Amino acid sequence: MTPPPSGPAAPTPEDPVPERRLGGDLPLASPAEAAALVPETATLLVSGFGGVGYPKLVPEALAAADGERDLTVVSGGGVGDEIDRALVKSGDMARRYPFVPNETSRAAANDGRIEFHDRHISRLADEVRFGGIRAGMRGETVAVVEAVAVGPDWLVPSTSIGHTPAYVGAADRVIVEVNRAQPVELARVHDVHVRDDPPNRSPIPLDDPLGETDGPAVRFDPAKLAAVVETDRADDPYEFREVSATDEAIADNLGGFLEVELDRNPLFDEAANLQFGVGSLGNALMGALADVDFGDRPVSYVGEVVQDGLLDMLDAGDLRGASATSLALSAEGQERLFDDVERYAEDVVLRPADVSNAPELIDRFGVVGVNSAVEVDLYGNVNATHIGGTRVVNGIGGGGDFARNCRLGIVALPSTAVGGDVSRIVPLTPHVDHTEHDASVIVTEHGVADLRGLSPRERAEALVAVADPSFRDDLDAYRERAAGGGGNTPHDLETAFSWKRGDN
Repeated sequence: MTPPPSGPAAPTPEDPVPERRLGGDLPLASPAEAAALVPETATLLVSGFGGVGYPKLVPEALAAADGERDLTVVSGGGVGDEIDRALVKSGDMARRYPFVPNETSRAAANDGRIEFHDRHISRLADEVRFGGIRAGMRGETVAVVEAVAVGPDWLVPSTSIGHTPAYVGAADRVIVEVNRAQPVELARVHDVHVRDDPPNRSPIPLDDPLGETDGPAVRFDPAKLAAVVETDRADDPYEFREVSATDEAIADNLGGFLEVELDRNPLFDEAANLQFGVGSLGNALMGALADVDFGDRPVSYVGEVVQDGLLDMLDAGDLRGASATSLALSAEGQERLFDDVERYAEDVVLRPADVSNAPELIDRFGVVGVNSAVEVDLYGNVNATHIGGTRVVNGIGGGGDFARNCRLGIVALPSTAVGGDVSRIVPLTPHVDHTEHDASVIVTEHGVADLRGLSPRERAEALVAVADPSFRDDLDAYRERAAGGGGNTPHDLETAFSWKRGDN
């Protein structure tokens, strides 16, 4: 296959929808032919974020091919089974960045069968481009990305953008899967701004969370385009569990806190810009906003993922709009958006993940971030990724981007796990993703712990109050015993670690 000649121009902000899915003479190939272009040792940069917008047929063909490859697989966020099950089971995946979204990839990481390291989403594009994870990037770099349309030197992403622009730019060669199961009109929601290289990096040209910059196309050197594969396979999108009574209680407590905060905090004088973490709890918490009286303030979502709850809010008129990097919707949510994509495109914009999660924009727009966690310790340190401090369950994703840089960082979580047998408010967490300096407010089904301005001893008292009642006496006893040893942040380490074994 030879590089294609120049062809139709990329779509523009003025005319965002391409005339054809296949724009010009392209190196069409079968999935097996495209997979054969991936060397035995290679770094595979794949599109996808929130379980959508990922390549499907080429990774599946790689897993089915004879022999065993040594692949470093880098995505933007969570992707589907064709990557994180098939390539693990086939033995072709040796390293994985920055997320393990299912039990197959998690087990392989925890057993040491794949080398895994999670990274902050906002930094990952630069780390691929400038060598921040270079120790794990081996062999030739091949970008395999999904699109709704492609030309000789451009593509339009599908249901997520993630880090596709950076990955295509960094790759030695590019393989594009064009997915006919997704409407080409998705181009209307994409706004692809590629940041300049440091030290000449200009400010991101947005003064409104819903503003637009450079249009829907990812542009690349036409000499890189190695293969174009056609597919009509749908995403295997997110499945939200039923909202529980605990979820509803957390949502009620969050809503009550926000109503009070709206009246007292000048951060909300002009607007409310909110972010919620991906997942069933985050989706449920969005429902709490419908009952919050925001007055005449414009309310926008400024985060990573558009979930079903945001569509509900848009349809109800409770939300001005949403800026994200992925349409992490359920199958029903995807159908709903696809059937009316032109209307939703008036209120929804997708950006590259290094823009959606950029500290610069989180700070500029005064975002209030609401994310979940595995556990929180008595001083406000947050473990978002590891059970028992050792067994990874996902990856830090964009939680750290928002926790560290938003104007008000909220962690919302149930007070217990394992059917109530394990407290998620603990004396000392053995793994820290967000330090006590980044979590301002902790919300459980039992109340709100506002940690702002509190000393470590005061934070401990506030957090005991929102723990499950069955654990409060033990936590109080720990707090008092630790205080007897002195120190600004008192600990009884022997008891703290026995607590993790359930021996308290």
